[in-house]
Formats: sequence, structure tokens, C-alpha cells
Amino acid sequence: MPAGELLTPTDRATIRRAVRNAETSSGFEFSVYVGSSDGEPRAHAEGLHAQLAQPERAVLVLVDPVARLLEIVTGSHVRRQLDDAEVGLAALSMQTAFAAGDFAGGISGGLQQLADHARRPPMLHTD
Repeated sequence: MPAGELLTPTDRATIRRAVRNAETSSGFEFSVYVGSSDGEPRAHAEGLHAQLAQPERAVLVLVDPVARLLEIVTGSHVRRQLDDAEVGLAALSMQTAFAAGDFAGGISGGLQQLADHARRPPMLHTD
């Protein structure tokens, strides 16, 4: 089954809303690619990430449901706020939802986790 057939119009709208919310709460750009991965998945995800407007301030999530692959690429500025362990937890959460057949919910929840961890802590004072 082609990857695009797994997402309904409602699912796509849910993911778009999750992307907007993640961008608003973290200040970083988020992008989601759901489809087949050409060649080596990590290289494909990194190539897509490099094409974003500001890759250093961006997070790309690649989901290939047919091959059962997930790749998350973070830009250099994002990595200052979001470490590999936090990305790994979000990936695990997404994979758990995917295993239950909930692709839109898994992506949305994972984006929220990534955004929550990438958010800068509030400054309480400047002294």
C-alpha cells in the first residue's frame, strides 16, 4: 500500500496543525515527510532537511510507513536545545503509536514532544 493512502484528509489536517503548534511553541521550523525513502533513509532525510528554508533552525521528520522507517533530522541551532536522548524518546513514542496503526496521532504526539523539549526555558530574571 502506498504511504499516502495511510493518511486521510483529516489526518493530514491534524499533522499540519501539529506542525504549526510545534513551530509556534518552539520557535523552530518543523517539516514532516510521509512517503517512500529513496535509497538510504538517513541520507534521504538529510537531503530533504537541507532543502528547507533555514535547515540550521529546522527539524525534519521522515516517516516511511511501508518500509517501517522513521528518521528525525535536527539543524545545528535546534541541537543546542534538543539532544539525541530527547529525540530518541520522541521517536520511541511515535513508533509505539505507529505500531498501533495511529500514524497521524504518532506524528502529532512526536512533534509536540520535540517542540516541548526544544522550547527555551523562560528567563526568570536578568541579574
